[in-house]
Amino acid sequence: MENEDLLILYTRPGCQLCEQVMQMMALAGLGWRPVDIEDDSRLLEQYGLRIPVLKHPVTGCELFYPFSAEQLEQFAKGQ
Repeated sequence: MENEDLLILYTRPGCQLCEQVMQMMALAGLGWRPVDIEDDSRLLEQYGLRIPVLKHPVTGCELFYPFSAEQLEQFAKGQ
């Protein structure tokens, strides 16, 4: 799977909720790549208090936590 095809997880160091989402994605067998919002002032302003947030690489849709494993799998399918 190309890196551009992976779900994007907006995260930051020490985010416990982000770690929960990472576990959910691992259990679902989903490919993803982390984006540390602290490395980009625009992302930090946009997502600072909202992480974890997933972004679909094809549709551009975003999924904000909390969400269920079922919602995550539907999101990953682009639905």
